[in-house]
Amino acid sequence: QVQLVESGGGLVQAGGSLRLSCAASGRTFSSYAMGWFRQAPGKEREFVTAISKSGGSTTYADSVKGRFTISRDNAKNTVYLQMNSLKPEDTAVYYCAADLTYWGRRHYEYDYWGQGTQVTVSS
Repeated sequence: QVQLVESGGGLVQAGGSLRLSCAASGRTFSSYAMGWFRQAPGKEREFVTAISKSGGSTTYADSVKGRFTISRDNAKNTVYLQMNSLKPEDTAVYYCAADLTYWGRRHYEYDYWGQGTQVTVSS
């Protein structure tokens, strides 16, 4: 198993930046593909981005492409989400997720989840 803890959320003005971190403990971090998802009040959980086990492949939702960047440091057991040019519509709770065999857009495929971190973008 792996335990995930997100951090780095907060309140930022539109156009600003935040970097989220997701620290993992437990089994070997490099065994897991990682994803970031978000959920706004009254909305379904939404795919943001995912990264392969090695970090060599990434995929992004169209809504964040060119503004957000996912990366991972397997030596530090951490995955990051750099968010630039933030918009009010990016406001949500952001979750990181991990899975041994799947990486992609389907949230129900991921076995492990963090508790989430709130990101609020003011206009």
